[in-house]
Amino acid sequence: MKPPQQNPSSKGLQWSGRTDCGKVRTNNEDAFVGLQFDAREVHHLGAIGEGQTGHLDFAFAVSDGMGGAMGGEHASRIAVQKITTLLPRSYRRSTSGWESGFANVLEEVFAQVHGAVSQLGKSYMECLGMATTLSLCWFTPGRMYFGHVGDSRIYYLPAQSGAILQLSHDDTHVGWLLRNGQINEWEARNHPRRNLLQKALGGGNQFVNPQVGAVAYEAGDIFLLCTDGLVEGLLDSHLVELLRSPESTRPGDNAADRLVKESVARNGRDNTTALVIRVV
Repeated sequence: MKPPQQNPSSKGLQWSGRTDCGKVRTNNEDAFVGLQFDAREVHHLGAIGEGQTGHLDFAFAVSDGMGGAMGGEHASRIAVQKITTLLPRSYRRSTSGWESGFANVLEEVFAQVHGAVSQLGKSYMECLGMATTLSLCWFTPGRMYFGHVGDSRIYYLPAQSGAILQLSHDDTHVGWLLRNGQINEWEARNHPRRNLLQKALGGGNQFVNPQVGAVAYEAGDIFLLCTDGLVEGLLDSHLVELLRSPESTRPGDNAADRLVKESVARNGRDNTTALVIRVV
């Protein structure tokens, strides 16, 4: 019997995740999740690990909830729980038509999360008006598909370039000003309206159209998913410095832990979460 052939486009992934309440808040309204799945099964991943994309896909997501009482915590956890059931159900491994079909799958996932958060927000007084951001990366062999709503972020550090690219768009007016060159990163970081969201899942919004996109990746590339608490304490240049540091090449490196600890030490006014995925 011949051994199963390795998918030539299969890539290794190494990941680490960390979340922290910060110095001010007593509860954590952030959540993150890592999954390995296909159409039949789904496995929750640990905060640190590695795997191959040859036979199962991977998904990583962060969410930042908001709302009265415990509403924010409920909202962010609903988001990651829904991903666990919806992505495997929507899974289709096919070479024909996949490129055009991924957007529909991600839009449906975001619509379902939005509906679930909205419904719970209407059902219980303590959850009234709750909402959440959601940033999601879905890794198939050789390609990463992403969906995003809110001001959590997805960053991409290509191996062939020293630059850091923010794939996601902050759904804020300040984010729009920054993308259009009307203010710089420092001005955006200190703008009094930087945390006022124009779009979130739940929160009384009738319709939510997520940003979706795709990136072809290769060995050496790094992806970072984070909530806004992380970038309250770290500029983009700090992110690059920490992600490219000598520690990052050591076996078992927990890059997310280093990022979160450094951000909280510098700022810490908000919950702070990071998920780092390296392609090897």
